[in-house]
Amino acid sequence: MSIAKKDYKRITVKSLIEMKANQEKISMLTAYDYTMAKIVDSAGIDVILVGDSASNVMAGHETTLPITLDQMIYHASSVVRAINRALVVVDLPFGSYQSDPKEALRSAIRIMKESGGHAVKLEGGKEIKESVKKILRAGIPVMGHLGLTPQSIYKFGTYTVRAKEEEEAKKLKEDALLLERIGCFAIVLEKVPAKLATEVAESLTIPVIGIGAGHGVDGQVLVTHDMLGMTHEFHPRFLRRYADLYTEMLEAFKQYGNDVKSVDFPNDTEQY
Repeated sequence: MSIAKKDYKRITVKSLIEMKANQEKISMLTAYDYTMAKIVDSAGIDVILVGDSASNVMAGHETTLPITLDQMIYHASSVVRAINRALVVVDLPFGSYQSDPKEALRSAIRIMKESGGHAVKLEGGKEIKESVKKILRAGIPVMGHLGLTPQSIYKFGTYTVRAKEEEEAKKLKEDALLLERIGCFAIVLEKVPAKLATEVAESLTIPVIGIGAGHGVDGQVLVTHDMLGMTHEFHPRFLRRYADLYTEMLEAFKQYGNDVKSVDFPNDTEQY
C-alpha cells in the first residue's frame, strides 16, 4: 500500500504534509458542536475547523468579528470531545492576536489548554509575522489564512474575490512563502483566482487548502452548514450543496407541529 493510500488512524500536522507530498487531497469541514463533529469525524474528514464562522452560523452575527475567545474555546471543547481521527484546528478570533504577539501567544495557549484543540489558525501574512513566530516558538502548530480574510471585512468593504490585481497577487505569494518559512504547517486560501492558488500550492511544500480557490490546491474546506443546505440563502459560486437539510428539517418541524396539534403524536405505542 502506498503512503498516499495510508489509512491514518489519527490525523496530525505531519500527516497533512505527508498527504501533500504523496498528492493525496485533504478534506476539511467546519464544526462547532459535539453532535455535528461526531458525524463529520465518523465520515473520515481529515481536518475539522472550529471556525470563527460560528459567529455567523451559530450566533447570527453579520460578520465574524463579534465572537470572543471564550466562545471559541467553548465551541472547540465541544468538538474535541467528539473526535477520534480528525485534526482539530481552532480559529483565533478577531482582536486576540493582531496587535500584540504576547497577547497572541496567551490566546493560543488558552485555546490549546482549555479546549484540547490541536492547532490554531490566524488570518494574515507579513503583518502578523511576529505573532505567528511567538506562537510557533511555544510549540503550538499554526495554520495560516490568506486571500479573503473575513476578520478584515471592514478594511476590504466586500467579500469579493481577492488578489485579482498583480500587486495584491504578488503580496499573497510573498506572504505564503513567508508563512511556510517561519513554520506554518498549512495555509487556507479563500476566494482567490484558481490560477494564482495553483501557483501558490505548487511553490510550497506545506499543504494549501482552498475555499473558492479552484482544484489546483492540496485540499478543500467548506462550512458544513452551507454544504448541507441549512443556510439556504447563501449562494457563492464555490459552494456545492450535498444535501437540502433546510427543506427536510422545515418539513419535519411542520409535520411535528401538526401531529401535536391533531393529537396524532404521541400515539399509543409512544407512551408508557
